[in-house]
Amino acid sequence: MLTGKQKRFLRSKAHHLDPIFQVGKSGVNQNMIKQIEDALEARELLKVSVLQNCEENKETIAEQLAENTGAEIVQIIGNTIVLYKESKEKKRIELP
Repeated sequence: MLTGKQKRFLRSKAHHLDPIFQVGKSGVNQNMIKQIEDALEARELLKVSVLQNCEENKETIAEQLAENTGAEIVQIIGNTIVLYKESKEKKRIELP
């Protein structure tokens, strides 16, 4: 689990990122989970945008993504979810 200090640090890092995934009407599927896992391994920190036409609420989607990818939810702001997972191979972010 991330501490408050680590979450603040990650939020400041994520501020400049653009969402690279979008969850739409069909919700979360296995293909999306696999792609997000790969992206987390490469980047460690990423944003997922939840579109207006998505039928599930963003908290449910964030929990599904975090559970299935092993990532931590850094924050949910507006329709954007910020996820963090430490990379096994390409560790870039040094947590405080």
